[in-house]
Amino acid sequence: MGAILKERLKQGKLVRVFGMGQLCHPKLVEIVGMHGGFDAVWLDQEHAGISIAQIEEGARAARGVGLDSFVRLTATDYATVMRVLEAGAGGIMAAQVRSAREAEEIVRWSKFYPQGLRGVNGTGVDGRYGTVPMADYFRRANAETFVAIQIEHASAVDEVEKIAALKEVDVLFIGPADLGQSMGIVGDWNHPKLWQSFERVAKAAQANGNHWAILPPNPPYARRCVELGCRMLSLGLDTWAVQRGLRAFLTEFEEIAAP
Repeated sequence: MGAILKERLKQGKLVRVFGMGQLCHPKLVEIVGMHGGFDAVWLDQEHAGISIAQIEEGARAARGVGLDSFVRLTATDYATVMRVLEAGAGGIMAAQVRSAREAEEIVRWSKFYPQGLRGVNGTGVDGRYGTVPMADYFRRANAETFVAIQIEHASAVDEVEKIAALKEVDVLFIGPADLGQSMGIVGDWNHPKLWQSFERVAKAAQANGNHWAILPPNPPYARRCVELGCRMLSLGLDTWAVQRGLRAFLTEFEEIAAP
């Protein structure tokens, strides 16, 4: 279910994803898919507190319009990882990871033997409700499940080479706001210390044959990241899209609808 992302990253293509949380709804997922230009949606359980039922519907809508999906997890334990995968999400993104040991545990919870020890239950949508032979279920889930580890703390940067070396990690997803905060930098996404961290993440990803991602605030920022080897851009969020749309309407009709 994460096969699209994994294959395009394997080919070195630039992947474009869209984030949803506060306005997470199947219709919005369909709109993104029908609009075109995106490879996946990611659903923000961490900050928006979306439910398993919402994840099921969001993932189902994504499959219906040819998009992959993954979930940024809330405070992470085994059940949190397992439940979103059984709900039909194509993968997971673990937030606030501080060490290689934590990242290794997340991988173990996400994959079946021999890559991990995820609990076995083929009766969810990921196992086609029990219709897939167990050996095939294991093989396909291990091959297709997408795993992203967020690098959004200075401690994670200190261990990023070890994190990147974990074979089942597909993407190191940088969170500039939280990463900056952990360094005592608030609101300055262009601080030299942040870019030094980005460069270290980029080198670690390249050295280990995986990739890194970011949610850029503007095109020049995105361009600089791509030049550093970034291969996944989160191009906007649901609330940003609504805000920009409202501003565009007000600007378009400014002369007519001025208060």
